[in-house]
Amino acid sequence: MPTAYVLINYKIGAKQNILNKLKNVPGIVEVSEVDSVYDMVVKIASDNLDSLKETMTQHIRTIDTVRSTLTLIVVE
Repeated sequence: MPTAYVLINYKIGAKQNILNKLKNVPGIVEVSEVDSVYDMVVKIASDNLDSLKETMTQHIRTIDTVRSTLTLIVVE
């Protein structure tokens, strides 16, 4: 099962907006706030790589308060 971690950097004060948008996205397994260069880590799991990429590009990167992302695809 393809898995990825998406590190998100968002605009100040946007945490709740992003959490609200991510809570119903299929494939998102876990969302954690972190204290780092990035503000949040999202774990995604899917049946195939295409679906995983769609979650990243259509549901995370399109949120207007997301400033940048870094995607780490798990290689087992």
